[in-house]
Amino acid sequence: MTARSLLDRTGTLLGLVLVGTIFGVLVGPRFFAPGNLELMARQTAIVGMAALGMTVVIVAGGIDLSVGSVISLSTVVIALMLRAHAGPLAAAATAVGAAALCGLVNGVLITRLTVVPFIVTLGTMLVVRGAAKGLADELRIEAPMTWLNDLLRTAAGRALVPSGIWALIGLALVVAAMLRYTRFGRHVFAIGSNERMARLCGVAIGRTKVLVYVLGGAFAGLAGLLQFSKLSVGDPTVAVGLELDVIAAVIIGGGSLLGGRGTVAGTLIGATIMTMISIGCSQKGFATWVQQIVTGGVIVVAVALDRVRTGRL
Repeated sequence: MTARSLLDRTGTLLGLVLVGTIFGVLVGPRFFAPGNLELMARQTAIVGMAALGMTVVIVAGGIDLSVGSVISLSTVVIALMLRAHAGPLAAAATAVGAAALCGLVNGVLITRLTVVPFIVTLGTMLVVRGAAKGLADELRIEAPMTWLNDLLRTAAGRALVPSGIWALIGLALVVAAMLRYTRFGRHVFAIGSNERMARLCGVAIGRTKVLVYVLGGAFAGLAGLLQFSKLSVGDPTVAVGLELDVIAAVIIGGGSLLGGRGTVAGTLIGATIMTMISIGCSQKGFATWVQQIVTGGVIVVAVALDRVRTGRL
């Protein structure tokens, strides 16, 4: 077995063990205390939900920098709907629909204008963040309490695992099955591996890419739903920079920025690693700038590992 194949098979799990060990030593036994594990699970659910959509996008050879902004917009939409006396289900559906619409805009701009995804989603990242701030009048929006606030909470005598985490697990299985067993999944991998060959084989490139970004937006909306559950308010400034954690989770989990590679299981492990780093740095008392350096370093390492896996380094 070559070093490259060993990295492919065990690298993500080894990374999880390494990061857990490092922060277990730095922070101490409380890092693995039940309450702290629950905290990490809640944050992982948010990053992981957005990363499910990002996995599909990256496998198709794309990228979406607007994820953090879409999450913030979703929290604002939910809060505004609840304040307008809409039902919680209607509020959640509207938020996810708005997020999917953002993904649709990304997909249409990328395919119709033939502009690289990085540039398009960089622009929509700013547009969506501005829209969220405008809708909220640059304020946090308080909203009535509903069952949406309980998605990431446990209750005595009810469930040990919050329903939001069960939703993440269920949707992860759906996405994994979709990528592995459906024609759409095969088309996504084909486009990411070799778009020109996929076109010659009759794959509808434009339509598939648009659907990929719609899915990415919808999952960002679901992540926004979990973020709202965690905060209980609509916050137009939340999730700034979270798109980097989401992208890093996919790459650490075995995805390739060149497209054509990625697994749902690896992505969820990558999301756990990013959450461990964030919470571990905070509990160790590292300054914000130190946390940013650590996170940036992890992203650079993730990209380097991607190059090693693809034989380009």
